[in-house]
Amino acid sequence: MGADFQAIEKALLTGTWDDQLAHSSDAPVVKIAQNVDELLRLTCAVACLHAFLQVNWTGPDLDIKPLDVLALAPELSQLVDEDLLHQKAVAELAYGGEPAYHLAKVPIFLQLARLLLDTPFQHLQSVPWWRLRTWRIHEQLLDEPVAVPQDVMTSVGPLLDSFAAEPDIAGRLLLEQGLLEHYVGHDKSAADYFVRAARATQLEYELTGALGKRTKFQQNDVTQLVLLAESRARGDGSDAHLETGEAAEEKGDSTSGVIGSSAPNSAIPETLPLNDDTLLEQTAFTSSSNAGSPGSRLSHIDPASQPALHPLDQCILLALCLNVKNVSPAHGLTAEQMAPYVARVISHPRNWSVHTMALLLRSRLEANRTRTVERATLQLQALVDQMPTADSTLAERLLYIHSIILPSKWEMEKELAMRFLSIGVVKSALEIFERLEMWEEVVKCWQSMERSDKAITIVRDLLEGKKAEAETVISRGKALSDKRKQVLDATREAKLWCLLGDLEPDHALEHYTRAWEVSKESSGRAMRSLGGYYFARGNYQDVITCLRRAVAINPLLSRSWFVLGCACVRQEDWEGARDAFVRCVTIDDEDGESWNNLASVYLRMGEAGKKVAAGNSAHEAQGEDSEKRIPFSNRLLAFRALKQGLKYSYDNWRMWMNYMIVAMDVGELSEACRALTRVVEERAGKDGAACVDEDVLDKLVDAATRGSVEASAEGGEVNPDATVGSSDATMATGLARRVTDLFERTILPRVSSPRIFRARARLLLAQGRYEDALNAYLDAYRAGPAGTMERGETDVEKWREAVGEVEEIVDVLRNFGPRVDGFNWKLQARSIVRTFMGRTKDFEDEPEWATLTTLQEEIRKED
Repeated sequence: MGADFQAIEKALLTGTWDDQLAHSSDAPVVKIAQNVDELLRLTCAVACLHAFLQVNWTGPDLDIKPLDVLALAPELSQLVDEDLLHQKAVAELAYGGEPAYHLAKVPIFLQLARLLLDTPFQHLQSVPWWRLRTWRIHEQLLDEPVAVPQDVMTSVGPLLDSFAAEPDIAGRLLLEQGLLEHYVGHDKSAADYFVRAARATQLEYELTGALGKRTKFQQNDVTQLVLLAESRARGDGSDAHLETGEAAEEKGDSTSGVIGSSAPNSAIPETLPLNDDTLLEQTAFTSSSNAGSPGSRLSHIDPASQPALHPLDQCILLALCLNVKNVSPAHGLTAEQMAPYVARVISHPRNWSVHTMALLLRSRLEANRTRTVERATLQLQALVDQMPTADSTLAERLLYIHSIILPSKWEMEKELAMRFLSIGVVKSALEIFERLEMWEEVVKCWQSMERSDKAITIVRDLLEGKKAEAETVISRGKALSDKRKQVLDATREAKLWCLLGDLEPDHALEHYTRAWEVSKESSGRAMRSLGGYYFARGNYQDVITCLRRAVAINPLLSRSWFVLGCACVRQEDWEGARDAFVRCVTIDDEDGESWNNLASVYLRMGEAGKKVAAGNSAHEAQGEDSEKRIPFSNRLLAFRALKQGLKYSYDNWRMWMNYMIVAMDVGELSEACRALTRVVEERAGKDGAACVDEDVLDKLVDAATRGSVEASAEGGEVNPDATVGSSDATMATGLARRVTDLFERTILPRVSSPRIFRARARLLLAQGRYEDALNAYLDAYRAGPAGTMERGETDVEKWREAVGEVEEIVDVLRNFGPRVDGFNWKLQARSIVRTFMGRTKDFEDEPEWATLTTLQEEIRKED
């Protein structure tokens, strides 16, 4: 392929057109007819895609209609109108059981772009990249994300080598791949793409701390989170803009000064001021030339006066900001970590679309804070209002549209309505939802006002054709016309039947089944609803049937996989349950509950995925006989699954309890000790001494003191009761230290019992701490039946048990008392026996009384 073709493709990809391309006299484009055909098809596809983006994403409205650009035969022009094109395009854009948004403008342009890009291309290498861009826009058109064909991502891989010498183009490609992965929920893969994109463009960034003030009345500077970032020098003229931005900042004329100011004739969205009586408009950092960490390449940057960034690097920072949200828990700390990324981009507006995205992200971050919620709502309203305006050129708005996940107009309005709903402005939210014809949200609004009857009426009117689109309900009713009926394509009609099923539980089965039939067995929503209906009624076999169909249509919804896995567990289909929970954690690896269930399934499976011969319940699965039938490999898999899940469910004491038992099974004694620590910390206040699994505690002490080795004779599998290594070995591995800390720092400060004291005494004896061991044995005696028995006790069995404890403590004193200097063990033993006999004289007629008398004589003789 000639150089001119590459230059034209590059110009299409980057949105920067060089006039010399059109005036080239020797370009191969005029010589090779086949290449011309491919280039024309690609150019038409790009034009259609950008026309669709302009009217639905960036604005302003188009001044042409689809029929103005479609060359139709005379006989077809009489049959085809704009409405028919719209209906057909919306129906064909439905994918994976998810309907396309029916009020999207000129969807025929997106469908034309898809059809053109799906035609064969032999010479143009950028076509896979345009397919990727088209797929991401298509995803944003659907109700829920769906899985994209595998070749969409793999086919763009070779382009990285082709553009290796073009860092900005390579960075764009990696960034756009990451954005698609982010949209479908593959957060780890997306994070990798974002980091690679930053490396490709040579963007330097560092999240660090610097001194500054956040409030107007703050007297002393304190450490504030700041993102230091610097773009590479590109040498293509864009650096002049960076220098201009810095110069303007020095003069105080730039928009990077006070947030809310804007330069004259600036083509950027309006940035609303905060106008708070306490908070500053932005963090006021103290000027410093060494804000970065020691050895950082950004240590020369002053956080109070950072250089402007290239717009592509701003897009990468916004993508990294999105990734912080995806891979972190939803709490204030995450918002604080995201804010520096957004502030760094907002400080230097460079592009209309990029600045819009930055303001939108800031609006989301500020929505949950009392002092900023007003600005957040008004800013979102301003972003919605700016779309139809022509305050910036179309070329600027589209320049980086593929490098950010800017919501469509209807999604942004929906977000505004949800914001209104969150602050209690239900009527305004309802008006927006009705105008957007987002009937599911309309139903939720009426339900929040306790008007379910109104919601049912709306859905029924839609299904019967009595409610015209984008109009109010016609109170007098209207005959249903065939044309109106066709407007409801099958996928959308199925969704309405599902909504009606949610609203009328008594007829839910009928409505969900109707939805499945109307969609011609393509509605994933209908099967998900049926699965939930059957699960609530315990019909697990039907649940499995329905949800298998649902996940076959759209495999990206983890909740469907989770319910499917639970149904398989109820049916004892362990292989099906394993596969379902594996898919859950593949989609969302932070789902601690799915990890726990996956571990439970592994413990109920035999070798090679076969069901264990016996052990139908969880309790049987933990029994000794059942454990021998569970392969060690499965127990190890269960251990790893629980270990992963606990990273995201750290406060779930039940998971820690399971982890403790499985860790003992596989010989991970240090982990079992850690798990027991967490269980005691979580449950000691409610359960007392019952929170300590004393069997596990005894095994841990045995392992730390004896270190006996017991290996199973079958295939070298580990016996669950076996402890590994000698005493010296366990000391070396730190088990003894861990068990000691478990007693001294966790258990004894919170709870105690005779068995706990005896276990600690055994550990102290092994460490040669005889005095502490004797005290622990004495504490166990005092906490047991013998130490707590009072005068007047009539329970003979309890008394006999107490006699045994007296014998035991005397033996302990006799054996280890002489090893403690200055300890009169004989006096202690006589005192224990005499006190016990004095409190229990009512049992003198019992045979065991003679044992006490003999014991008393033996101690006296030893004097």
